[in-house]
Amino acid sequence: MDSFILKNMKRFRFLLMLTLGVLLLAACEPDPSFEASQLVGKWKNGTEYWRYDSNFSGATWDTGDDVTEAEAQPFTWTLEGDQLTQLHQMEMGGVVPKVYTITALSASSLTYKDNYNQSFTFTRVQ
Repeated sequence: MDSFILKNMKRFRFLLMLTLGVLLLAACEPDPSFEASQLVGKWKNGTEYWRYDSNFSGATWDTGDDVTEAEAQPFTWTLEGDQLTQLHQMEMGGVVPKVYTITALSASSLTYKDNYNQSFTFTRVQ
């Protein structure tokens, strides 16, 4: 009788470990990753424009505030996986970092969320 219990305990332990292993592998989904080249170009959301250049610089302006592309605020940017980081250069000096999580990026559409979980969607204009 004791060998029967011992044999079943070993089977139970094996099945438990196997189940835990499968659950751990299923839970480990890779983070989405986007290519920086996909982001290069000019994007629009209402009257707000963002331009991402291939040299990792860019500019933002809002025609609703009567600001043109020539008067745009410059920034540099990096894209690692789904994390888009922008470093905005202020006119009076200093840098303001902004970090976004890209949730969708195609040839014509860009969607990302900020740290407050607010979502922004842009369409490519050029």
